[in-house]
Amino acid sequence: MPILNKDMTLCISLSARPSNLGTRFHNYLYEELGLNFIYKAFAPASLNDAIAGVRGLGIRGCAVSMPYKEDVIALIDEMDASASAIDSVNTIVNDDGHLTAYNTDYSAVQRLLAEHAVPNTLTVLVRGSGGMAKAVAAALHDAGFARGTIVARNEVTGRALAALYGYEWAPEVGALTAGLIVNVTPVGMTGGDDADAVSFPAAAIAAASTVFDVVASPAETPLILAARALGKPVITGAEVVALQAEEQFFLYTGIRPTPDQVRRAAAFSREP
Repeated sequence: MPILNKDMTLCISLSARPSNLGTRFHNYLYEELGLNFIYKAFAPASLNDAIAGVRGLGIRGCAVSMPYKEDVIALIDEMDASASAIDSVNTIVNDDGHLTAYNTDYSAVQRLLAEHAVPNTLTVLVRGSGGMAKAVAAALHDAGFARGTIVARNEVTGRALAALYGYEWAPEVGALTAGLIVNVTPVGMTGGDDADAVSFPAAAIAAASTVFDVVASPAETPLILAARALGKPVITGAEVVALQAEEQFFLYTGIRPTPDQVRRAAAFSREP
């Protein structure tokens, strides 16, 4: 990593619960590729002030995590098609004060469904209705998963998301089961009130063919551990983070890291 200097380009992330995953991933690649960049994670006291800082301080890139993926839309100048299609933002690129919003979560989820060869004939059960849930539901729908249910306590957002993609809505998982279950809530996330909780009932996990948790910290969430104990194929949030961060890295720097570099950066990001 170069010594801090006035010409160094800053990229940041904004999250209610920052982790070191993105910080370590991006900084690893900056160092490996000899780039005069540095990456820092923040938990903003004010989203408005944070985005004003991105614009005013010339911060090149800004990753956006829960719970800001929808609220940030009103604060940027332009929506790329990847973000406008689902009204959810996870990446902002600053070009001389002009802020353009993208969503790299969608493409990451689609890639993982294909790489894990998850059959689109499976029914899906998606828990969550926020910004990341929009990306997941859109990716599932566009990959051909035609039957499913959005589980969300918020009836307004839950019904709206379900209707958008032709899925059902339910306020609770209850006795529902599906071939593919996906957690898109903070349940199981490090530092949260439900860090030790399993986001789906045991019966739903047992009935699933594949279990997917978008929570990235820890990589082995209670849901993933429960699924592995039953021998279920899993897709982890750590995998999502690596793929979406690869695309962010390209948007920020204009450089596409090799698959091997991405693998090593992702492994480094998960080290204690």
